[in-house]
Amino acid sequence: MSQPTTLVLGLGNPILTDDSVGLRVAALLQPQLAGHPDVTVAEDCWGGLRLMERLVGFYQAVVIDAIQSGAPPGTIHRLTPHDLPTQHSASAHDVNLPTALAFGRKMGLVLPPDDRLVLVGVEAADILTFGEACTPEVEAAIPQAVEAVREVLAGWGCLPVAD
Repeated sequence: MSQPTTLVLGLGNPILTDDSVGLRVAALLQPQLAGHPDVTVAEDCWGGLRLMERLVGFYQAVVIDAIQSGAPPGTIHRLTPHDLPTQHSASAHDVNLPTALAFGRKMGLVLPPDDRLVLVGVEAADILTFGEACTPEVEAAIPQAVEAVREVLAGWGCLPVAD
């Protein structure tokens, strides 16, 4: 059996209200995509260099995460790595995703090209309050985020359009 070529990666912290949305979307996608051997669904909590390391070896990837851009909570964004308004990590020792990808490519790592790396961002209302539930607006947007990921995968030929 060959290595899966597509990664679907939910990011977030499960105990910080809306920051958990990427994890929740990935959890819903896991059983839906289980019959697709070329697709790996995973969850993680890192950005920057650690996120870049997680992408190594995949031809294409969809990353799902909370975002705060000023749009109404629950808005679904489709972004490229260069569209990101901020970096995921708050560490001064980490770098943003475009810089991490450039660094990895200079090291010769196999990473998805920019046109095969999509970030599905869900506009968050609250990413600072401890809690295991998303705010109502973000919770209501989770099915739309699942569909946005499925649309990206269908566009890449990973899923039939009506799957």
